[in-house]
Amino acid sequence: MPIFEYKCQKCGHKMDFLEKSSGKIKHICEKCGSSKMQKLFSGFSVGKGDQSSNSCPTGTCPFS
Repeated sequence: MPIFEYKCQKCGHKMDFLEKSSGKIKHICEKCGSSKMQKLFSGFSVGKGDQSSNSCPTGTCPFS
């Protein structure tokens, strides 16, 4: 199962949840108790998947 990152729309607290990609689970913020959670776009899953290259495709990556 993949890990998804969520951000509380009330207090801004971010949390990770292990869930099925097709899951319809309603998450609750552990900080304020709000159920208004927004699934965030994960930068980890973006890209070609080739971790062996140290080059940045745009030439502006901060970690290259």
